[in-house]
Amino acid sequence: MSVVLWGAVAVLVAVVFALAGRALVARLVPMRMRASDNTAFGTIYAALYVLYALSLAFALFTVWGEYREAQRTTDTEADTVADLHQLAKQFPEPERQQIQDLSHSYARAVIVEEWPLLGQGLASRRSPQAQALADELVQTVEDFEPTTSAEQIHYTQDLTLVQAFDDARELRLLESHQGIPAILWVVLLVGGVLTISFTFFFGMETTWLHSASIAALTMLVVLILFTISRVEYPFTGDIQVTPADFESALDRMEGEQ
Repeated sequence: MSVVLWGAVAVLVAVVFALAGRALVARLVPMRMRASDNTAFGTIYAALYVLYALSLAFALFTVWGEYREAQRTTDTEADTVADLHQLAKQFPEPERQQIQDLSHSYARAVIVEEWPLLGQGLASRRSPQAQALADELVQTVEDFEPTTSAEQIHYTQDLTLVQAFDDARELRLLESHQGIPAILWVVLLVGGVLTISFTFFFGMETTWLHSASIAALTMLVVLILFTISRVEYPFTGDIQVTPADFESALDRMEGEQ
């Protein structure tokens, strides 16, 4: 089922429950009683929805920031692999061919094997083959012993790149399963229910207008919560960081051969 269809179903179900709740309150609490307390009730509700709006904004800002950070991390990792492949031309054989082969094989392993595993849990998110290639690539660069001043310069550059590559890889794997804290989800869900439920008790003479207001608020809250849930894990779902950077890096490497 597509993300749009899931979102539509979530909104529809929430709106139905909200309107059912309004109808139940209207049956149990007389209009006269609700209308007489509108002013005091509105004051309390104003504080409630401001606090909830801040919570929603914080959560949305957090998950979007993590999504953008995951994109930057992926871009850094892919770029460093492509740069290692290019700078390996300055190394003597057999190190040059070894570094280039490892860089090329690593990019392909990430695209084909590791990307589908991301976000599936701590045990399965890391491809053993990609990890082995990454470790061998780091070890190959670190073990090289330059014999000339030119090789020393290139070795220093490659050493900086391979360290950045290793850091970016570990950060990407860490970001693949980090979501917002469970306590924040409790706050968002409970706060959403309370914010919507409070509107049932307002005394509005026009029933359709009251229902439309509740439906609109429910739609907005559910859509924001649904968006947060879809962006929470940047490497899974319909809204995710793709391996496009690695595919571009692989094309660059194949074009240099």
